[in-house]
Amino acid sequence: MIQSAYIHIPFCQQICHYCDFTKFFYDEKLANSYLEALANEIRVNVDGTKKKMKTIFIGGGTPTALNVTQLKTLLEVINEKFDVDNCEEFTIEANPGDFDEEKIKILREFGVNRISLGVQVFDDTMLKDLGRLHKVSDVYRTIDLLKKHGFFNISIDLIYSLPHQTVEHFQKTVDEALSFDLPHYSSYSLQIEPKTIFYNRHKKGKLHRPQQEEEVKMYELLKDSMARNGIQRYEISNFAKPGYESKHNLTYWNNEYYYGFGAGASGYLPGERTINIRPLPAYIKKAMADGKPILNIDEIGLKERIEEELFLGLRKLSGVNKNEFINKFGFSYEKLYKDTITQLVNKKWLIAKDDHIHLTDEGVLFGNEVFEQFLLEDFDFKQVN
Repeated sequence: MIQSAYIHIPFCQQICHYCDFTKFFYDEKLANSYLEALANEIRVNVDGTKKKMKTIFIGGGTPTALNVTQLKTLLEVINEKFDVDNCEEFTIEANPGDFDEEKIKILREFGVNRISLGVQVFDDTMLKDLGRLHKVSDVYRTIDLLKKHGFFNISIDLIYSLPHQTVEHFQKTVDEALSFDLPHYSSYSLQIEPKTIFYNRHKKGKLHRPQQEEEVKMYELLKDSMARNGIQRYEISNFAKPGYESKHNLTYWNNEYYYGFGAGASGYLPGERTINIRPLPAYIKKAMADGKPILNIDEIGLKERIEEELFLGLRKLSGVNKNEFINKFGFSYEKLYKDTITQLVNKKWLIAKDDHIHLTDEGVLFGNEVFEQFLLEDFDFKQVN
């Protein structure tokens, strides 16, 4: 059963130097055409009206780069096809400084109940070096404005291991972020992705990043600082007060189905993962023609489902629950992974209990190497019968 929807708005007022998501400079006319195509994609793929959803997430790009009329148009389409009144979590991504009172009132009116703010770092010089438009003062004004209008489920995103960043500098960013006493924080190490400005600088040897040992220290101080403030880590890069874990992101980590709408958006439907066309003209043309702007479909069989259950589930602090695994697949993960689990436990990268397995703190640092161990190279369905 599909209970979540991701909706991609690819427009930005500025392209950040590290970002490889599907994004384009905001243009009012192009955005109008895009929203028309997006509406057609949603209407074609969602049967009937008012489909019940557990979570809806509008991401980007920068969704709040849309003007007031466009934002209202987008939310009207979502309200037409989804039962927003009974949606547990309706999130929109935003940049500090993008909001005025009119936009915030529209979000409240149409049922948005969670805001994810792309703060990244509390340092104006570093923000400029990242290609960000906002300043630290915008974070304060935006959060004050959101709270004034009844938004309290607010998340802040941070990036660490930035060029020229020290452990002490990142500690100041974490401390300032925690001073807002928000219910949710996400923090990711900077990844150098192809086709970005940072990638080009890196190739030329002009991107001066912290050493790996410093990056590890940054993650440790992040984890410890959050814990001291009652913000519990529930996934490798995500921290929340009890009850404020991101329900939409848990959809991904629990390997559950979700729609993916918009240019470059990914979806997970029974038996397949899809990815949409990225270039805007091509996306708009195909979405307007038949509402199926799909670039690629990967079939997901039993082997892939099992692998992804482990890869994604082990990102959570709670790990993979044996009984839930049995309910999904009809057998215990030990039937396929007993030796693998034993080896990882001996390495002190994994803890195995009667009802679940989860990463150790050291295992988190070697997460990708752990996940590789759960690939099923010679999978035979007879193994689980």
